[in-house]
Amino acid sequence: MELRRLGKSDLTVPVVGVGTWRVFDVRGRKAEQRVHDQVTEALSVGATLFDSSPMYGNAERVLGQALHGRRDDALVATKVWTPSLREGQSQIDRALEYFGGGVDLYQVHNLVAWEDHLPVLEALQAEGKVRVVGATHYSPAAFGELAKVMRTGRIQAIQIPYNPAETEVERKILPLAEELGLGVVVMRPLGAGRLMRRPPTQNDLAPLKDFGVETWSHALIKWVLSDQRCHVAIPATSRPGRITENAGAGDPPWFGPEARELVSRLAWV
Repeated sequence: MELRRLGKSDLTVPVVGVGTWRVFDVRGRKAEQRVHDQVTEALSVGATLFDSSPMYGNAERVLGQALHGRRDDALVATKVWTPSLREGQSQIDRALEYFGGGVDLYQVHNLVAWEDHLPVLEALQAEGKVRVVGATHYSPAAFGELAKVMRTGRIQAIQIPYNPAETEVERKILPLAEELGLGVVVMRPLGAGRLMRRPPTQNDLAPLKDFGVETWSHALIKWVLSDQRCHVAIPATSRPGRITENAGAGDPPWFGPEARELVSRLAWV
């Protein structure tokens, strides 16, 4: 799988990682073993970046347990998510404990109290406990505020939604990220599952065969990653084998304008 440097940071990431929203928020030995097996699968195919958040229930704790003994094989992205500076510190302390004392990409989730949390993350970055500081948001209504944070020069990466049905970031956010040299992590490359409900036929996908596309999820992920301003996509899945399938979209050749337009049309059928 291709690797990309995350913007101007020293963090090199796989172009396909793993999202933990919902699918890692589990309890019980059987469910947590399933997550452990998913992490093993991801590491085996080079999908070594895992994105989590305290917003995702048990996901951080379960991910940390699944990485026990192999933390150095993974890259962890997580977030602080609270209007309270005190609770934010508690979230950060827990995350550092879960992840062996360090987080590779620490983000302010949905820009909540970002002016309060950024100094804390910057201090941890200076101590070497955080490698890259970032910010996220899912809503186009907040992209003006996200652009403001990007222009401060205090973050090195952003996380935003991007897929053929959600293209608002093309207007301002992606051009600004390119201008500033920021890393871009893409959430919802499959439209949070919505774009997978009515997949195109194999005949529809046939023109994409020369790009290595075998499935609709391949096509959607490669659509995102073919925009070279995007560094890593983090689809989430609970299906055994799906992580391996998704990782297969992480190698060139990348789509040109015609192939991307085809995928966009198929997404709206």
